Amino acid sequence: MNIENNRISVLLSTYNNEKTIKDSIASILEQTYKNFELLIIDDGSEDNTLQICKSFSDSRIKLFKNDSNIGLTKSLNKVSQYATGKYLARQDGDDISLNNRLQKQIAVFNKFDNLDIVTSRAYIKNSNRIIPKYRNYISYKILINYLNPFIHGTLMIKNDSFIKLNRYNENFIYAQDYKLFYDAIKLNMKIKVISEPIYILNLENNISSNRREDQQYYANCVRKNLLP
Repeated sequence: MNIENNRISVLLSTYNNEKTIKDSIASILEQTYKNFELLIIDDGSEDNTLQICKSFSDSRIKLFKNDSNIGLTKSLNKVSQYATGKYLARQDGDDISLNNRLQKQIAVFNKFDNLDIVTSRAYIKNSNRIIPKYRNYISYKILINYLNPFIHGTLMIKNDSFIKLNRYNENFIYAQDYKLFYDAIKLNMKIKVISEPIYILNLENNISSNRREDQQYYANCVRKNLLP
């Protein structure tokens, strides 16, 4: 298979992640799968995040900067327009990808050529807990009507499928991933979840924990198929 057809564009939007961004970036650069580019967009950070990003000299990194904070949804849409890969993968600035993550996901795409999306389970940072625990055994087509059964940071999606979904819906400042998955399922896109955890997810002092009420409001809009 032509290696050019298997390039992955990793999308990383970061905001005030100076304590974690170095390890997050390194976890992508150390992947066993080498055919990728890492598109980083600094969303108007007020700490040393941008300077840390600039300290990496790896040619696979493309660094972008917003003049002001525009939020995760718009930042991901903005940087995705520069992607050259057949596949898009997410990475958060406070999470870690295990070094075989991209290899595992691309192998699933190569095995099932009709797939649109591949995600995985994850370890919770600083613990041995794995999520999702039990709901991983329930059909996502059922769960999607009640909650987001997927972990955003583990997302890998065909670029063509992402464009077919009109990228992230910018009406959703929060729960933009839930909306993306919800719409993908409604369009009968094919999704595979790797049961093995290949990602380490931070649940402390992040958007979900700090803006819980906002997250719940936007998630309710997804469930009711309403615009915020």
